[in-house]
Amino acid sequence: MNIVGISALYHESACCLLQDGRLSAAAMEERFTRIKHDPRLPVHAFRYCLAAAGLTIADVDCIAWYELPQKKLARQLWSVGSQPDAAETAHRNAALPEMLIRERLGHTGPLLFFDHHRSHAASAFFYSGWDRAAVLTVDGVGEWATTTYGRGLDAALDLFEEVRFPHSLGLLYAALTAYLGFRINSDEYKVMGLAAYGEPRFADRIWRLISDRPGGQFELDMRYFDFVAGKSMFSPVLADLLGQPPRQPHDSIESFHQDVAASVQHVLEALLLRKVRYLHQRTGERRLCMAGGVALNSVANGRIRREGPFDDLFIQPAAGDAGGCLGAAALAHVQLTGRRPDTSLTHVLLGPQFEPDGVARLVQATGPAAQDFRGRENALLEDVVDRLVAGQVVGWFQGRMEFGPRALGARSILADPTDPMARERINRLVKQRELFRPFAPSVLTDHAAAHFDLPHTSPFMLETCAVRSPLALPAITHVDGSARPQTVDAATTPRFAALLRAFYRRTGCPMLLNTSFNQAGEPIVCTPADALFCFVNAGLDALVLEDWLFDRVAMPDNWSELVAAWGSEPPVLADAASRSPLGENLYTFV
Repeated sequence: MNIVGISALYHESACCLLQDGRLSAAAMEERFTRIKHDPRLPVHAFRYCLAAAGLTIADVDCIAWYELPQKKLARQLWSVGSQPDAAETAHRNAALPEMLIRERLGHTGPLLFFDHHRSHAASAFFYSGWDRAAVLTVDGVGEWATTTYGRGLDAALDLFEEVRFPHSLGLLYAALTAYLGFRINSDEYKVMGLAAYGEPRFADRIWRLISDRPGGQFELDMRYFDFVAGKSMFSPVLADLLGQPPRQPHDSIESFHQDVAASVQHVLEALLLRKVRYLHQRTGERRLCMAGGVALNSVANGRIRREGPFDDLFIQPAAGDAGGCLGAAALAHVQLTGRRPDTSLTHVLLGPQFEPDGVARLVQATGPAAQDFRGRENALLEDVVDRLVAGQVVGWFQGRMEFGPRALGARSILADPTDPMARERINRLVKQRELFRPFAPSVLTDHAAAHFDLPHTSPFMLETCAVRSPLALPAITHVDGSARPQTVDAATTPRFAALLRAFYRRTGCPMLLNTSFNQAGEPIVCTPADALFCFVNAGLDALVLEDWLFDRVAMPDNWSELVAAWGSEPPVLADAASRSPLGENLYTFV
């Protein structure tokens, strides 16, 4: 049975393919269109998923949609009141998902719809590999729910309690993200990184924004927020409470902003820990599954792992809306077969890969710039290590693309974590982003415990922990002494693991700095042509493109024209196609 799962029309559009209960392909639409957070119907990702499995539209038995459109519309209409402006409601249509699927994808068969938070919950539990667990989902908002508590048992998924809109931990964090001058639904991770530089001296004021309630409940004090029917996430009362006006996007970041970030992070972690303890008391389960956008807060995840009551924790690696397609497909499989999917998500290498002959033709188009290492992997790895040891920054493109927001050794930028200059150089010149932003390490699994307070594997880079290495690791150690490691083993990414081992043999350091292969404001690269564009535009020193090694100094002057002639230059699309009609400072749920 071939089931396609889709999440779209809000944020991080994505598609996946479940074949007889096995997840065979998944991709985010942004990787193909080159529009960050592209929300539109994932036509390109859909075509990829079918092509990867050798299927046509006639082979699709069912398409599963990750939320309930009519229920969502009811909440949207409630948000704007009884007389909404026609221009603001023109884009709302509960029939739109089915219409687009029928017309754009050509699917005439069964179409199933599932609740947003049930899709989140299913994306965690049914892919955890566990036959029973407690389940927690936390995000901005789905249809009405913002947080759900439940339990999974074999093929059954019981969500027994929810917190309803407008009360939301995700929206609390988003409002403070906007107050600090960052984009919501995009830059919350910047607030998390900035928090380490501050002290939570405003925590008592942040607690005035939210009240803990019995069981799984909490409530926002809506005097401080304006997102229900307004034009901003927060009201002027919030600025009065904190004592300073909102930061504008290009203003400098002062200690005040660091302390506000630390304070909201502190409150988020404290409330999550309380609710996790409640869920454990309510279910008695030993294991916890988490999903929803808030589950991407790796600092909070680390505390839940260390201080929470559960013995084990699984966080769905594409925990935001993109991962909802996984849950919708799993729920459809359960409904149609009575069985849970036969899938344990041990890796997310589910995206496109490119045949050697096709890569070779692209490489030939660039002239003599690349060195050919086909059949000579050890020599390739040693040459890459030469460059890393010399302080170079290397693009790394291998095999199938990762699904989700993290680069995990397939579409990565790599550097020496012991290099004291690497972090500033990559932030300033390569990623072109704020200097306070930390970088993560990828470390060989069998060496992780010697360098990090990490007594378990962490293949998806989803939790932070203390660095306790005998090595100085300035490029990957955050200001608070923490890091967000990815553990790497040869069974999942053999060539990446081999590179780490080669670097270890040479330097005694079993890890590399690993950040996503993209520049600021762009999606992670998907194709070899994307990689070549980013390689030169981002100022990388070298690029490993499958079996070929490029050095920046050897690239021909007309490299951009040569790659563009290949036909893969990122398209320039209308900005309005990917943006909310209300702009970037407000969630698009109203």
